[in-house]
Amino acid sequence: MITRYKTVATLTAAVFGMMAYSPAFALEVAQAQQTQPMQGQPDSSGGAVSDQKIEAFAVAYLQVDKVRQEYSAKIEATADETAKDKLKTEASQQMVQAVEASQGISVEEYTSILTAAQNDPALAKKVQEKIQSSAPAQAPAQQ
Repeated sequence: MITRYKTVATLTAAVFGMMAYSPAFALEVAQAQQTQPMQGQPDSSGGAVSDQKIEAFAVAYLQVDKVRQEYSAKIEATADETAKDKLKTEASQQMVQAVEASQGISVEEYTSILTAAQNDPALAKKVQEKIQSSAPAQAPAQQ
């Protein structure tokens, strides 16, 4: 249970760290902003990530990004800190649900790939390319 909480917290921190950016730049921003190492995640090296997992990650990432965009606007429009905290908690739950609803990837795998991409420029490039090819029509609409 503690591992799940840590995974959710890391996923939430990484995604909210990318709030103002489009998916095309999100991993680059995450590399600069995410300084906490993932403890207890032995498979965070990019060499072990299959193309199928990268594709599943890209699909899940796009769903998480939709949640991020929706809640980012709500959070920015809210002045009350208590309400903002409630929205952030709700957003993190929705992000986890988005990953869990994705085929072929768990929340732990998603977080592991995100972490690995932050530490491995070659993997980050592969992930960015897959995200861009998975959502070519969405790219112009991103802010």
